Amino acid sequence: MEPYNQAAAGGRDNLFELQVDHLSISYLGETARWAKFLSIVGFVASGVLIILALFAGNIFSSFSRLGNSDVLSSSVGFGGTLFSVIWIVIALLYFFPCLYLFNFSNKMQSALRNNDQTNLNAAFNNLKSCFKFVGILTIVFLSFYLLGTVVVVSVASMMR
Repeated sequence: MEPYNQAAAGGRDNLFELQVDHLSISYLGETARWAKFLSIVGFVASGVLIILALFAGNIFSSFSRLGNSDVLSSSVGFGGTLFSVIWIVIALLYFFPCLYLFNFSNKMQSALRNNDQTNLNAAFNNLKSCFKFVGILTIVFLSFYLLGTVVVVSVASMMR
């Protein structure tokens, strides 16, 4: 792949002219291979989570048969369903960044192999989407943690 000059390629003018040299190409190729590995492991982990979630109801109902109480049986059955739903949601939330990472890897490898600017741009778009998804998810979870902390401190102060 020839060094890429954004200004010469008709892009916006920058103060700095960035170029993709041979060392950068090497780094991008290695990054794409690691991204593919991590995304495939993520797909497998998502699949395992979904399989566990689907069998959680059976696992929890077998626990309920150990006890003789009808209250225990109904609460454990509900717990199995809740467990299943939570783990399926977690698996889906984990699947999408892995998909973006996998698409990044494929597009980057294709761009480097074929000297294709369109695939290079698409690869970086997928990488951006991956980080954006994980960033938004992080903000959401941090907000839940903050809200939970406020609730716990409020309840604790009322109990005094």
